[in-house]
Amino acid sequence: MNRTAVINIVALSPHLIGEHTPFLATYLSDHAMLPVKATLPAVTTTTQTTYLTGKLPKDHGIVGNGWYSREDCEVKFWKQSNKLVQAPKIWEEARERDASNTFTVANTLWWYNMYSSADYSVTLRPTYPADGAKYPDIWTHPAELRDTLKQKLGNFPLFNFWGPKSSIASSQWISKSAQFVETEYSPTLHLVYLPHLDYSQQKVGPEPDLIAKELTEIDDLVKELVTFFEGRDVQCILLSEYAIVPVSRPVYINRALREAGLIQVRIEHGLEQLDAGASRAFAVADHQIAHVYVNDPSAKDTVYEILSKLDGVEFILDGSGKKEFGLNHDRAGDFVAVAEKDAWFSYYHWLDDSVAPDYARCVDIHRKPGYDPVELFIDPEIRFPVLKAGYRLGQKLLGFRYLMDLIPLDATLVKGSHGRNEYEGDRSALFMTKREELVKGREQIQATDVFELILQHIGL
Repeated sequence: MNRTAVINIVALSPHLIGEHTPFLATYLSDHAMLPVKATLPAVTTTTQTTYLTGKLPKDHGIVGNGWYSREDCEVKFWKQSNKLVQAPKIWEEARERDASNTFTVANTLWWYNMYSSADYSVTLRPTYPADGAKYPDIWTHPAELRDTLKQKLGNFPLFNFWGPKSSIASSQWISKSAQFVETEYSPTLHLVYLPHLDYSQQKVGPEPDLIAKELTEIDDLVKELVTFFEGRDVQCILLSEYAIVPVSRPVYINRALREAGLIQVRIEHGLEQLDAGASRAFAVADHQIAHVYVNDPSAKDTVYEILSKLDGVEFILDGSGKKEFGLNHDRAGDFVAVAEKDAWFSYYHWLDDSVAPDYARCVDIHRKPGYDPVELFIDPEIRFPVLKAGYRLGQKLLGFRYLMDLIPLDATLVKGSHGRNEYEGDRSALFMTKREELVKGREQIQATDVFELILQHIGL
């Protein structure tokens, strides 16, 4: 078997490789690179799960980064249990094919990494003590690996992973973690996740000159990681999940449903919370895709009419449409709305910012009933944001309850998004390998092909 590392450089597309990425440009000169035709939705958890199962969402069940649980009547985002994936994983298939019974796998920060059958796992897992605080931490298998990594590398830099302070620091920590796991365990297959390019493009847009610093940073990090793996006779696949596209229009899908009387809110401490279970219909916004759940079947025609007239919606998938795209799973919305190329869906359900829920102005990825890229920004109306953040941090250190309310409520700040699946040419996800024979004669590969290509790369 050929030991293989799959390095997932999130949001890297061919048009970003050039002046600011000298290593990747040189690396490409003797490697094959093909665009990857994404699944719908082209979002993190769905795409990664498709790569690792070779299946579409209808079979693996991951219909987005989050969805509405019809049993719990709750919207749940960024869950981590691997039990949510309803199809066999690539390492399970590899074990079936491996006659020598020596195959092992390490998963460093790919999603749904908790409680899987992987041999070695490292993933972020903040701790939430009873006082309401949140502290960076990780979850590992074997469990003792957690303390070892924290001793050697320090805590995972959670606040550099997502939010206004997102930076290369989180990807550097992941890279060092992957290098330690490789040195200790030498797995046959190693999955590594480098998120750095994702966030800058959502903030300022996907043009290379706008993110020159971030491109240089990730190029240096990939050079270090590839050099390390290849120095240990590990072949590398460079992979990405989607391309970021420029956007200029948030689509307030829940506000449209609210104005039509379909959304129910409940008032908590004077603020409006979405009451998903009591709403006749509502949308779970996820980048350029929105799952629309209709609790009242008699409202279906009304909902469809509202969506079809909403500026920024390109098309709507009903039952037959979901089937066409392999999205016909019970977790999916009754309708799936797809945004136009320059638009994306905001989760906002309130009509007056003065009654927006308290989490709206915070980085709070689990409580919000939709994905919120505005969390990448500090509210420009705060005159002294550093002082305010310091004051809030002081409250935390003194043991007081506090609200890190630094996030604006201006969705027009967002300049990049993803989720649609028809990006072509040099603005697409990519698959890069030195094993040109594996992709010879192809001009493009499907996301579902990645599963088998990785196994072939290993020699299984």
